[in-house]
Amino acid sequence: MKKQVLVLAMSAILLAACGKKEEPVAAPAAPAATAPAAPAAPAGPVLDDEKVLNVYNWPDYITETLIADFEKEYGIKVNYDTFENNEALHAKLVAGNSGYDIVIPTAGFAKKQIDGGLYQPIDKSKLTNYGNLDPDFMAKIAGVDPENKHLVPWAWGFTTVGINKQKVEKALGGMPMPENAWDLVFKPEYSSKLRSCGIAYLDSPSEILPVALHYVGKPAYSENPEDFKAALEMLKKVRKDVRLFSSTMIDDIAGGKACAFIGWSGDINIAADRVKETGGKDEIVPLLPTGGGLVFIDTMAIPKDAKHVNNAHVFMDFYLRAANAAAMANELNYPTGNKAALADIKDEVKGNKTIFLGPEDTARLIATGGFSNDVSSVVNETYNAFKRGK
Repeated sequence: MKKQVLVLAMSAILLAACGKKEEPVAAPAAPAATAPAAPAAPAGPVLDDEKVLNVYNWPDYITETLIADFEKEYGIKVNYDTFENNEALHAKLVAGNSGYDIVIPTAGFAKKQIDGGLYQPIDKSKLTNYGNLDPDFMAKIAGVDPENKHLVPWAWGFTTVGINKQKVEKALGGMPMPENAWDLVFKPEYSSKLRSCGIAYLDSPSEILPVALHYVGKPAYSENPEDFKAALEMLKKVRKDVRLFSSTMIDDIAGGKACAFIGWSGDINIAADRVKETGGKDEIVPLLPTGGGLVFIDTMAIPKDAKHVNNAHVFMDFYLRAANAAAMANELNYPTGNKAALADIKDEVKGNKTIFLGPEDTARLIATGGFSNDVSSVVNETYNAFKRGK
């Protein structure tokens, strides 16, 4: 701009020097300088007009500040309800008009919900943190959700046998612990001794039947009704030794209602922490799955009739941030499939072999699967006959 003014001024001087008297020509005013345009702010996530999100999750399965942090950042009010097992969630979805925008099914159980059209596809273009997920981990989910169209991981773990070490040792007397931990709850010579201090089973057909089938040498997710008869015969032999079928396993373990239990690895570790926090001396431990632990992967899904789909995607993306996924492991003792989170997970958590399993124990896990709708009635009938003792 200065260069332009200088050229115009020199031209006026040269004209005057030529001897022709002319009125001096005023140089045009320099145009006002224009500030460079500010770069456009990155577009924020698209929200629904109604700033509400309705979530349906398992009890004791969310970090302390996640909801409050999400509400503060996005101005979305979260209504948060809980269910006790996959069967309860399924009944809600099948009935329709659940009112929920995000639910947290176990991947294997979600197979029949996907097949039944109960979930809508995820719009991955709205998940900026989707790349944080481990591709190998996502491949496992793809076994029940082809191309990962409907499910986004929450946390994972394994169903196994847990014990109150001191009480179990006392009840067994001089009998050594079995090599296969499932013998404690499935074999009468052990279960009859533990009856005095209590055996608890998760109150869920989709958790008990696969491990029972596996224990009697059948496919964990068999579609053959005859296989369920073999599992039922085994279960009948220990039914008298089972004290309770629990839908509040953490509280029941920490409250001393059982000394041996079929439970989720993370819940057993949470109960162990509660016992320590209250000054308890008993050692609560999940046993490593030498006889095959049942792996589970819990996932986020959007019901087909969800009313706040944009808000659901925003919440999913928020959870997929590395820090939020790491907090799940650090606070709740559940591992994550978020590879970006590993750097933020405490060493004592990563080093706990009942949380992050070593290769040998991982290889023993029963692969993710699910029962089809065709065999669902057999699953429920078998489980109910077991509970009734018939």
